[in-house]
This record gives sequence, structure tokens and C-alpha cells, in this order.
Amino acid sequence: MHLSIEPDACVGSGQCALAVPEIFDQDEEDGTVVLLAEQPPQDLHEAVHEAAGLCPVQAIIVAAADANTL
Repeated sequence: MHLSIEPDACVGSGQCALAVPEIFDQDEEDGTVVLLAEQPPQDLHEAVHEAAGLCPVQAIIVAAADANTL
């Protein structure tokens, strides 16, 4: 799994940071998402997928580690 974010799309709802604080945080100035790890450990994959689904503007992009197996 590889993660990326669209910081310009983020509205700072904080759902991702609440769901998986090991992977997502919020910027102290504007509240937008801060990605703490681009490749989360296997045991957090399900939680990361849930966090991405909670994002109201789909600012979290989840891709397979191997781009050929999206």
C-alpha cells in the first residue's frame, strides 16, 4: 500500500487523524491533513482504507504498493 494526499482538497475535518493517528495528523495552523507514513504497516491497512472512506473530499489516495496491481 502506498498513500498520498491532496492537501489543497483537504477541508480539515480530521476524521483521518481520529481514525488512524499513527498515519495521519493535522497541521496546527490550518488543520489540513499531514501524512506521517506513505507506506503504512500491514496491520493498519484496513484502518487506512476506512479513514480514506471517511474523508468528505476524498483527499486521501490509497494505491497498491505495486502500481501494476491497482
